Amino acid sequence: YNEAAEEQAVKAKAASTRKYGFRDHFYLVGLATDPAQLKACGDDVLAMFNRSVDQGNKDLVTPPTDREPVRFLSRFDKSATNIKESELFCKIGQVALASSKWYHHPRFPLQALKAASVLNEYTLTDRGTWLSSPLEVTSVMKIFAQGGDVDPNDPLLNPAHLLLGSKAKSEDQVIWEKFVTWAIDHDGGQKVIRDFKKPSGSGEEEQLYSEAPQQS
Repeated sequence: YNEAAEEQAVKAKAASTRKYGFRDHFYLVGLATDPAQLKACGDDVLAMFNRSVDQGNKDLVTPPTDREPVRFLSRFDKSATNIKESELFCKIGQVALASSKWYHHPRFPLQALKAASVLNEYTLTDRGTWLSSPLEVTSVMKIFAQGGDVDPNDPLLNPAHLLLGSKAKSEDQVIWEKFVTWAIDHDGGQKVIRDFKKPSGSGEEEQLYSEAPQQS
């Protein structure tokens, strides 16, 4: 899901209704030794991306001998994560090319986080993928930035909306109207979102998504 794509679906009349369903979150993760020193950027995600590009290019010119070179791994699969990553690179005035030696993508996008862990690289992932990954993958990595719910403009927040297709059958109107109403209701679908937990790599259960902001 992607906000711009959702809005275009409504404008193109492919969807007739758009309601805030829940909040997902992106994570910028990488090698715990942090060769690009992202931790020096505080909580500035764009500064982290800029530092990754800058140091990645510098390491190509002068390969480091005392640490891992800075590299960034992309899913490169047109997923919401890949679109968000491209958006962040664009916001710092950069276009990460697949041909760049510091930037590349795995053969199998679903294995992107595992590949980044094995290859000692930075990558953008989502909370669900992080929680689903085994401890052997995440234990050697660090979360440098993650989306939150306080700021609606948080660059790593991933708002997910419910779309009702324009071709929904009129004879089923009672059903889909009730479903949309239930999905955004505090004690209906939003309670399901609040209560849904996912086992993490450590075996502990953690909340996967956050409920949507209050809406009319």
